[in-house]
Amino acid sequence: MIKAAVARCGAGTAVYNACMNTSWPRYLCPFQPKRVPHYFTDVLIIGGGLAGLRAAIEIGEEQSVVVATKDSLDHSNSRYAQGGIAGVMDPSDRFEDHINDTLIAGGNLCDRDIVEMVVREAPQRIGELVEWGTRFDELEGELLLGREGGHSHHRIVHALGDATGKEVMRAVVHWTQRFPNVQLWQQAFTVDLLVEAGRCRGAVIWNPHHGKMIVWAKQTILCTGGAGQVYRETTNPSVATGDGMAAAYRAGAELRDLEFMQFHPTVLYIAGSSRTLITEAMRGEGAYLLDAAGHRFMFDYDERGELAPRDVVAQSIVTQMDKTRHPNVYLDVSHLPAEHVLARFPGIAASCKQFGIDITTDRIPVRPGAHYMVGGITVDAEGRTTIPGLWAAGEVTSSGLHGANRLASNSLLEGLVFGAHAGRGAAAAARNLSDEYEVLPVESPAVEPSSEPLDLADIRNSLTSLMWRSAGVRREQTQLESARQAIATWCRYVLPRQFNSPPGWELQNMLMVSYLMIQAALTREESRGVHLRTDFPNQDDAHWRRHLSWTWPPMDV
Repeated sequence: MIKAAVARCGAGTAVYNACMNTSWPRYLCPFQPKRVPHYFTDVLIIGGGLAGLRAAIEIGEEQSVVVATKDSLDHSNSRYAQGGIAGVMDPSDRFEDHINDTLIAGGNLCDRDIVEMVVREAPQRIGELVEWGTRFDELEGELLLGREGGHSHHRIVHALGDATGKEVMRAVVHWTQRFPNVQLWQQAFTVDLLVEAGRCRGAVIWNPHHGKMIVWAKQTILCTGGAGQVYRETTNPSVATGDGMAAAYRAGAELRDLEFMQFHPTVLYIAGSSRTLITEAMRGEGAYLLDAAGHRFMFDYDERGELAPRDVVAQSIVTQMDKTRHPNVYLDVSHLPAEHVLARFPGIAASCKQFGIDITTDRIPVRPGAHYMVGGITVDAEGRTTIPGLWAAGEVTSSGLHGANRLASNSLLEGLVFGAHAGRGAAAAARNLSDEYEVLPVESPAVEPSSEPLDLADIRNSLTSLMWRSAGVRREQTQLESARQAIATWCRYVLPRQFNSPPGWELQNMLMVSYLMIQAALTREESRGVHLRTDFPNQDDAHWRRHLSWTWPPMDV
């Protein structure tokens, strides 16, 4: 078992009172139980991506389920996943190889028991998706398996060439809609979790039509995804603002491994365009990485070349960009058969074509971008958090699967496995509780509004630019300390305010998560996985083979 260094505190009203001398509020908005509507459900699932819907499917039809998602069901990180789902589906492959590949990529920080559990469940979970109508790519009636960086075998199932998430979510949403006990609430922003008397009781949820309401739940599951939007350069959709992590932290749940943000090595880099992901599978199919001079440079850094794990490739690209003084490198598939390239990567071909790039003949300009939050809410093998009644699954968590760096295509797999486990566990726990809901007198008083307006977009842009410069692929103490000071200043005058709509709450959540990420990156004085400290360039197992954990109340900023 890998040890953890934890700053621990309780939760609830006592913590709120203890933290009144800081600028970090327990609740983001005012609410009074007598002035808002109430709703009651057996299980509340916050987040409508793959992990959330998989949890909902696991819960029996005799129990009521609400799935609340802040946007629409087709606007989650799961929907935008390109590469696929890793699993041992070929007789020539072995569970032990997939396990070993995951452990190697994880920088000696994975929980081996968790890795073994997830890898061995993969074929079952992929089989469920096929049963529910997912149309994975096939060749002569057999699943067509791809290979990606860090994998020793072809074991990635994919769909629509390079749009696996789109097809998987289509099938899972359709399947979930079959269950009459599951209500799907879209445009429902979860502002805060309710934790009283030592247990999670539900959440305060807002929607643009009815405003705030209190949802009382016997059990609550967080599946809110990651926090890529805290960076200027990111592949994540606009909804990935760390809301679930911040809400869980305010409620007293333990967070860990927040220094480990994975940067995808290859993101389309064209001035003025959105940062489109260029899937790992393209390198798995044989693409070359070239610098501005046309030099294939990856073998200068790693014997695995373009198929090295993501942390190695991203760091190598940044180093090569510095050497050549060029803002990007290039991905080249012109040496591969054009028909195969267009059939395998139709989405990428279409995106690049909009900017006059023919991927069969032209080099694709790429550079790293924030992609996946490896850290998050601490959970056990069943998805339990450190707060009774609160469960979590997917990217919002730190499960022990990824260690210090996620192996390609293990993310959707994690969402499936832990979604199933959390759904099953929450359902069992809810069955053991009475149907007589306990409505507790929890409230959040209003504060005096400030007369000074804030430009939320300007603060958000400043934050994301600062995070990219100071806590990006490379980190060092002076820049991190400067970033911490700047974010602390923003926290002091942004967090005490009470906003009445998502843009304000998202900014507050982003500030909280960013501050904790900076503090974690400062604390870990070594380089491991996706965390590269240029002032501590070596991995130091003797001192740092452990998790860094954080619990409320926050340090005084």
